[in-house]
Amino acid sequence: MQDELIKNTLKEDLEKAGIDTDIGSSDTEGSLDKEKIKAVSNGLEEIGDGKTPEQLYADLMGMIAINYPNMETDMIEKAYLYAKEHHKDQKRRSGEPYIIHPLCVAIILAGMDMDRDTIVAALLHDVVEDTGVTLEEVEAEFSKDVARLVDGVTKLTNLNYDMSKLEIQAENLRKMFVAMAKDIRVIVIKLADRLHNLRTLQYQKREKQIEKATETLDIYSPIADRLGISKMKVELDDLSLKYLEPEVYYDLVEKISLKREERDAVISGIVREVKSHLVDAGIKATVVGRVKHFFSIYKKMKKQEKNLDQIYDLFAVRILVDNVKDCYGALGVIHEMYKPIPGRFKDYIAMPKPNMYQSLHTTLIGKDGTPFEIQIRTFDMHRIAEYGIAAHWNYKEKGSTKANEAETQKMNWLRQVLELNQETESNTEFMNLVKEDLNIMGDEVFCFTPKGEVKQLPAGSTPIDFAYMVHTAVGNKMVGAKVNGKLVPLTYEIQNGDQVDIVTSQNSKGPSMDWLNIVKSTQAKNKIQAWFKSENKENNINRGRDALTTYCKAKNINFPELNKPEYQEAVLRRYALKDWDGILAAIGHGALKESQVINKLSEAKRKDDVANMTDEDVLLKAQEEYNDKPVRKNKNGGITIHGIRDVAVKYAHCCNPVPGDEIVGFVTRGRGITVHRTDCINMINLPNDEKSRMIEATWQENSESGHDTYSAEIRIYCSPRLGMVVDISRVFTEEQIDITSINLKNAKNGTGTLTATFDIHGKDELKKLIEKLRAIPGVLDIERTAG
Repeated sequence: MQDELIKNTLKEDLEKAGIDTDIGSSDTEGSLDKEKIKAVSNGLEEIGDGKTPEQLYADLMGMIAINYPNMETDMIEKAYLYAKEHHKDQKRRSGEPYIIHPLCVAIILAGMDMDRDTIVAALLHDVVEDTGVTLEEVEAEFSKDVARLVDGVTKLTNLNYDMSKLEIQAENLRKMFVAMAKDIRVIVIKLADRLHNLRTLQYQKREKQIEKATETLDIYSPIADRLGISKMKVELDDLSLKYLEPEVYYDLVEKISLKREERDAVISGIVREVKSHLVDAGIKATVVGRVKHFFSIYKKMKKQEKNLDQIYDLFAVRILVDNVKDCYGALGVIHEMYKPIPGRFKDYIAMPKPNMYQSLHTTLIGKDGTPFEIQIRTFDMHRIAEYGIAAHWNYKEKGSTKANEAETQKMNWLRQVLELNQETESNTEFMNLVKEDLNIMGDEVFCFTPKGEVKQLPAGSTPIDFAYMVHTAVGNKMVGAKVNGKLVPLTYEIQNGDQVDIVTSQNSKGPSMDWLNIVKSTQAKNKIQAWFKSENKENNINRGRDALTTYCKAKNINFPELNKPEYQEAVLRRYALKDWDGILAAIGHGALKESQVINKLSEAKRKDDVANMTDEDVLLKAQEEYNDKPVRKNKNGGITIHGIRDVAVKYAHCCNPVPGDEIVGFVTRGRGITVHRTDCINMINLPNDEKSRMIEATWQENSESGHDTYSAEIRIYCSPRLGMVVDISRVFTEEQIDITSINLKNAKNGTGTLTATFDIHGKDELKKLIEKLRAIPGVLDIERTAG
C-alpha cells in the first residue's frame, strides 16, 4: 500500500508542472522517509485559477504549516492584510483582484521552502512600485530585511525620460544584480514573480507577450539555470516558447500526445527492467520516467535540423538513491543492461556544474534500438537540481543570509557580473555583456591548472580565456601557453581534460586587440577591453577635451557658458555615463561626437534659460525675433536653418534624417543646404577644412505630428529561416508603414542582413517599429544606416 502511495505521490507532483510528466515510477524498497518524498514532490504547480484571495491565503498558510510547523506566521498574516489593503482598488488584466498575484508568488516560494522574510517580501513586492507606500514605511511596519528584499525587486521609477526603453531595462538589470549580490533571495523572488506573470500572460496584448517571453529567455531563464533552479527554468522556457512560437508549441503538444501510449509502454518497460536489476544488486532506489520538456525538444530539433519524428531520445529515466556510492553502483548495473553510446557519459558528481548541479548522465541504446538518457543522483542532489542555490541558502537559522564557504565558491558567476557592473559605464553595453555571458552557458569544457585545480570554460575557449579566468594579471602578462606540456598557439581550442599552463612575463606590453576576436568568454573580452580603456583613458580624455574646444571655436560657440555641471548632468543622463571624464574619453575614442555633446549641452542651457526667464526677458525676446527672422521653412520638412534666408533645403540620402533626429546643415556648392544627422559618417569624417560649411539646423515644432513622411533605412541582422521576411513584412503592415525597397543578403557565417527602406513620420514611430522588429524570433540586431 505504501509502495503505491509513494508511486502516486511522485507521479502527481512531477506532473503538476504540466510538462514534466512521469510515465512510470517505482521504489525498489517500498519505504522512503518523509524528507525523501519531499525532495521529489515540492512541485511548482499552477495555482490561483478561479480561487479567491481568501482561498489562496488559506492554501499558503496550509503549505507553511506542512513545511514549517514552527514558523511564526504573524508577520505573514500582517503582510497579506497590508498588501490586500493597498492593492484593494487595483485589478489585473484578467479582471481578478491584484492581491492574487503576490499571493501566488508567495505560494510558489513557500513550495520551495523559502523562509518567512522571503514570503513576506513576496506578498509586499509590488506595494512600493504600484501603490503610494514607501520603503521607509515597509521597514517601519515589518523589518529592514524585508524592506531590502522589496527594494531589490522594485523597478526603478525615477529614470530620466530621455532614456530609451533598452537603457531603462539595463538600468533595472544593474540594480537587480547589485541587490542580488547582497541577498540572493532577491532573484528567487523575482523569478517567482516572472513565473506567475508568464502563467497569466494570456491576458496581455500580443506585443507584451512577445516582449516578456523574449526577456525571459534572454535574462531570467538563464539566471535560473546559472543558479541551478531547474524547476523554474524548464517552466519559464516552455511558457516562453508557447508565446514566441505558438504554432511550434501546440504542434509539439499535439504530436507528443498522439504517441503517448506507445511511449508510455516503452518507458514503463525500461523502468520495470531497471528496478528489477537494481533490486538484484541490492541497491535501494526510486526510478521514474519522464518526457523531456517541450523547449529542450524544440532546441534539439532546431540544432539538428530535424522534425519530431526524427528525434528519438524524447524521454529520460531518473534514478534516485541514498548515497554517492550507490550512484556509481547503479551506473555499473545500467551499463551491464544496455549498451552505452560512446562520448555521451558525463560525470557531474566528480565535477559539478557551477550552479551546484550534480548527477551522472549516460545515454544508452534500448533493446528495441531506441536511444534514451538515464540520470542517476542522490535525493539531496535531486533537491539541489530542482531548487539550486535556493536549496542551499541558510535562511532557516536565525535569518542568516550568508552561504557556507563551498556554496560561496559556486557564486563566481555573480561576482563576474558585479565586475562587469563596475567596469562597464554604458547601461546598454552592460546588458549586452550579461546577456552574452548568460547565453554562453551550455556546452562547456573542463580543464586543469598545473596544480590539478578544475576550471570550467565555455566550449571553444582558448588559453587566453583560461588565463583571465585564473586572474586578470595573469591574462594581462600572458605571452604564451602550454597544453599537456607542449607549447600551443593562443588560438588553440581547449579540450576536456587538458592541463593548461600559462606562460607570463613582466616585460609583456599587455593584451593585443586581436585577442578580442579569439576569446570565447565574456569575462575575458571585458577584461581585455577594460585594460585598453584604462591604458588609453588619459589620452582619450585629452583628445575629447581638445575636440570640444576646436568644435566650439569653429562654430563660434561660447563653450565656458555651456560647460557647467548642471548642463553636463543632462549629457551624462542621456548617454548613461558616470562622470564628465567618461564623456570626454568617449569623444576621444570615437564613441561620441563632439556635435552630439554640444547639442545636448545647448539644449540643457535653453531649458534652463526658459525656466529662469522673467516677464521682461520674454518681451525682449519676442521683439528680437520680430526684428530678425533668420529662418527658412522647407515646405516638406519643417526645417529651420539658422542665420540664412531663402535657400533650397534637401535631405541627405546617406543617413536619411527624420523628425526627432539631431541634425546639422551642410552648405553644398550650387545646391543649397543638405540636412544630415549629426551621427552621419560623412559628417563625422568631414575634413577639417570642410567643417566651416556646417551650419546649425533644427526641426520645427510638431514636425512629427504632421502628414509629411520621410525616407528611413534600417539594417536587420537575423538568422535566416523560412518565413523571416514574411514576419518582418507583417510588422510593417501592422504599423501601416510602406516599404519602398527591401534587400536580403546571406553571409558565410550563417547570418543574414535585410536592408529595408520605407517612409515614416518621425523618430518616435521609428523607435516603435524597431522594438516590434526586435521581438521577432531570429532577429539578432537592428541598426539605422548612417552613411
